[in-house]
Amino acid sequence: MPSVEHVEKHFTATAAVRDIVIGMSDGLTVPFALAAGLTGAAAALMKGNSIIVTAGLAEIAAGSIAMGLGGYLAAKTDTEHYASELDREYRETVELPDIETEEVAKVFRDYGLSQEQMAPIVTAITGNQKKWVDFMMRFELGLEPPDPSRASRSAGTIAVSYIVGGLVPLAPYILMKEMMTALWVSVGVTLLALFIFGAIKGHFTGVKPLRGGMQTVLVGGLAAAAAFLIARLIS
Repeated sequence: MPSVEHVEKHFTATAAVRDIVIGMSDGLTVPFALAAGLTGAAAALMKGNSIIVTAGLAEIAAGSIAMGLGGYLAAKTDTEHYASELDREYRETVELPDIETEEVAKVFRDYGLSQEQMAPIVTAITGNQKKWVDFMMRFELGLEPPDPSRASRSAGTIAVSYIVGGLVPLAPYILMKEMMTALWVSVGVTLLALFIFGAIKGHFTGVKPLRGGMQTVLVGGLAAAAAFLIARLIS
């Protein structure tokens, strides 16, 4: 029988995709809802587009900074948590070697290995402290070494994604003078962008593109509709 090379394809850039999803989804929905809400209020008060554009740009600036900072702090927290757990595991392999050895054995025991089968493996792992600690970090705690540049890259990715997403619903108000026309164009453009974004996200995360697109459209549409109606009622 001819041998066929088996190549497994796995998507590994989950952290970057998560940052883009966080930034883009909020960037599309929050300014979209804000612009729709302000349109409802401005229409009742006979105001122009300037207040919507000004408030929308201010929200995008503030939102991108807040979201970027949140991403930075989250990634920084992950790094600090890993460092803390790593230090604790090193201490425990010195102070509590028997307990830590048993924890290594338990991992293999849970996979169905007998005492005779796992004994040489456990001995090999616990014979090297660095490998021992790395094993415990991964298989006991489920922690992977964090990327040192993750925090700053996460902040930048989320902030830029938020700005790009936020400019989509605001662009019609910048380019058009008629407020209600700008609103409906903004609705159409943003819902289309939400669908495309949701479909692409679904492709990378294993969800059917149509389903992912419709879910994203539903969330964004409900947010904008609620903001518009509430602002209109209050006005």
